[in-house]
Amino acid sequence: MSLKNVNTVLVTACALFVLYLGLSFILAPAASTQGVGLPRWPAGNGDGFLVMKGTREFAMGLVIGVLLLTGHRRALGWVLLMEAVAPFGDMINVLAHRGSTAAAFGIHGLTSALIAMTGLLILRETRKIADGRRSSTAAGTASASGSSPLRAAN
Repeated sequence: MSLKNVNTVLVTACALFVLYLGLSFILAPAASTQGVGLPRWPAGNGDGFLVMKGTREFAMGLVIGVLLLTGHRRALGWVLLMEAVAPFGDMINVLAHRGSTAAAFGIHGLTSALIAMTGLLILRETRKIADGRRSSTAAGTASASGSSPLRAAN
């Protein structure tokens, strides 16, 4: 199996998981909070914040899916690296609020690492293509400047 195929499977799994997570927080915020590592349910009308988290997660999943479906793989790699910050921030939040250390590192930290790793794999895959384009463009520019019909006529 090629690196591109492995990356496509990883990104597809990532996008589907993030979409599922987002919808879970939007549709059932109370049920979705169990197991995220925070020590207690937010007081008052805290479920609104959970719906906001769900909307963020869902939007992240849509961005990943759109970039994957449109074939913008280099941009996809960079976006995955940027989106790895969200679960890393969740990990810091759980630790800062004296939540479960196991959940902080095992859920959020691992998720952040997997998303970042997938982004790096996509960038590695596309680096060869980008380097090839740069060298062919440079070669084309060099040969075009030396054989211009206008220069030959002058």
